[in-house]
Amino acid sequence: MGELENFRKKIDKIDDDILEILNKRAQYVLEVGNIKRRKKVKFYKPEREKKILERLATNNDGPFPNDALKSIYREILSASLALEEPLRVSCLGPLATFTHLAALRHFGSSASFVPVDSIKAVFDNVETGKAEYGVVPIENSNEGVVSYTLDMFMDSDLKVNAEIILEISHNLLSRQTDKSRIKKIYSHPQALAQCRGWLESNMPGIPVVDATSTAKASELAAKDKGAAAIASELAARMYDLNIIERNIEDSRHNITRFLVISKESPPKTGNDKTSIMFSVKDRPGALYDILTPFKRANINLTKIESRPSKRKAWEYIFFVDMEGHVGDKKVMKAIDSMREGCLFLKILGSYPQGRIQ
Repeated sequence: MGELENFRKKIDKIDDDILEILNKRAQYVLEVGNIKRRKKVKFYKPEREKKILERLATNNDGPFPNDALKSIYREILSASLALEEPLRVSCLGPLATFTHLAALRHFGSSASFVPVDSIKAVFDNVETGKAEYGVVPIENSNEGVVSYTLDMFMDSDLKVNAEIILEISHNLLSRQTDKSRIKKIYSHPQALAQCRGWLESNMPGIPVVDATSTAKASELAAKDKGAAAIASELAARMYDLNIIERNIEDSRHNITRFLVISKESPPKTGNDKTSIMFSVKDRPGALYDILTPFKRANINLTKIESRPSKRKAWEYIFFVDMEGHVGDKKVMKAIDSMREGCLFLKILGSYPQGRIQ
């Protein structure tokens, strides 16, 4: 037996062992599911999944890379949860949008995804129980905040359960293999804006057509041999399109942040973020006074955004993200100190800080 065949046999044996161990793990998962069902305990515990991934990454001595390890285990955890009870996740559709991709990265491919055509419909699905979780975009590093998502929190009792930070990569997709044969390009206006420089340099004179989503653009390109779409690699796989050019976005630092919404907030992890919204009384120095307790408590505010309240002229709602959890005494004390100076105050949730995926 040659040296190569010898190593292949060893790898085959390891693969067989992994398969046996995975099925043994699945048997334990089914037992855990029965116990949870009897005790009426929630099936999905994101804090438990986070601890598993962190423990494995810490214990990993290599050479297998941690990023790949986490991706594999996210799928194992997703498939395991589906054995207990399939998790329903609503996201801005159709499938293969970047919101769907963010949901896949967070929940794994074994979740049951419920695509809808608006951010409001994502909120509605979670509020009515059609889905346990929803995924909505909140801001992009180049295009700014998604105002409609912020507006939805004003009247919704849903909580922020997690954040997903996704590096956005745009690709030129088509049934063609040569971009010189492309006569039309479809995409979502935001994706087109993020690729404007590349389009002007590489596809001058080619008409671009707005689509309701990058996934819809891919669907249109799949039906039109002379057309292309700007979309994700996932869209290329789902609509059987060729990737003619990769990474055509003008900025290589194109990050979109998504929020996972649900009826509950997760417990403390030790590396958390809290989001609140409030309006202040109209007087000089009001906002300064409201935010002073956070400075005194040495709490870092990572984001502050204002929006018209739409209820009274020149009244604004402020959205603030801060480091820490409402279970932390100093965070809760700072928020309580705000109340007297606020016309309105709402805690949107505390949740684990995300990392770029």
